[in-house]
Amino acid sequence: MSTAIEFNHVSKQYRLGLVSTRTLSHDIQRWWQTSILGHEDPYLKIGETNDRATKGSSEYVWALKDIDFKVEQGDVVGIIGKNGAGKSTLLKLLSRVTGPTTGTIRARGRIGSLLEVGTGFHGEMTGRENIFMNGAILGMTKQEIQSKLDEIIDFSGCERYIDTPVKRYSSGMTVRLGFAVAAFLDPEILVVDEVLAVGDAEFQKKAIGKMKDVSQGQGRTVLFVSHNMDSIQNLCKTGLWLDKGMTKYQGDVADVVGKYLATNVQGAKYINKNPKGGLYVTEISFVGNERQQKGTFMFDESIKLHVHIHKDSNYVLNPSTMFGLTLYNRGKRLCTMEHGLKELKDNTEMDMIFTFPDSLFAPGDMYFEMAIHIPNIQFIHHEEEVCALKVSDSGTEFLKYLGADSGAVIVKPNIEVSIK
Repeated sequence: MSTAIEFNHVSKQYRLGLVSTRTLSHDIQRWWQTSILGHEDPYLKIGETNDRATKGSSEYVWALKDIDFKVEQGDVVGIIGKNGAGKSTLLKLLSRVTGPTTGTIRARGRIGSLLEVGTGFHGEMTGRENIFMNGAILGMTKQEIQSKLDEIIDFSGCERYIDTPVKRYSSGMTVRLGFAVAAFLDPEILVVDEVLAVGDAEFQKKAIGKMKDVSQGQGRTVLFVSHNMDSIQNLCKTGLWLDKGMTKYQGDVADVVGKYLATNVQGAKYINKNPKGGLYVTEISFVGNERQQKGTFMFDESIKLHVHIHKDSNYVLNPSTMFGLTLYNRGKRLCTMEHGLKELKDNTEMDMIFTFPDSLFAPGDMYFEMAIHIPNIQFIHHEEEVCALKVSDSGTEFLKYLGADSGAVIVKPNIEVSIK
């Protein structure tokens, strides 16, 4: 199998506060040092790692530093990491939106990219015109594009607006059309950033299915960036974890996701340190029967999750507003629970206790995703990977097989036996 993508010690440096990395004096100094004196570029020796949480002392920052990996043809690679880890920068380098500061990138074949919403689209042109423009950029003939046109329009669901200027599209419509263009114009390499999160659940399912078809059915290569670990594991074979612009770990996708979650999921208590808007969760924590905070529970122990929600007195509450919790194990969605917030209409504080029955969850590590939202309309407060939970073995008969994977839940049905 041939190599489709190859990053050889690739780094990308930016100068903070400026559109470009250079000034005239910097250009002259670089020219003198590199072209006249034959020395190494002095600006490559400075700069700090891309840690957005600290102020730092240098005006130069490495968005990516010494990235080195290969992707085989037909492989599907999931790229994960916190915001600011360098994921989007890596895809921009591969898509030739910008160039690397050092290192080389080799990609064999046409690249179809879906990066930020609207990337590659001209707002004054219609959806149809943008399809033909993107196809031409990929080197396709008008006849080749025409043969794919109906499929693109049908998949995007934008037929009614296909002859309307793209600037009048919503972000969801733009993503739908952008993904359809990127996926259907026969790219050898499909690059998809986390913009799919803008689309609704139905479209996300269609997009994941199309990426599976492109990789498995057509043998094309896919690079997929997402914060949704369920989608990453469902679609990808291998994973790449970026942290502060550097490769933290790469390998089998289950191993990469497992290591990432073990390191990055917050502890047994979530505190909202930067509340925004008029309605938000202030705190989530696991508690025992005496309301004491704890993060480790025995298998046959009741598990309680305490949630505190705040509403400003002048906030107008939509009666359809819901609070939702989704439980994950190894990046896989186990279940989702929701509760309406109508009781908050005339109040400003709400406490909820979610109680899970004992002897339900098998030993292992779990975590939650939470959201205050108006279903299918708006996310008001959304946090991923909050509140890590560890369930331990308590020595019951269900757990006597050492080293066995018990799965996510342990079912204890009522069994009726009759003997004749």
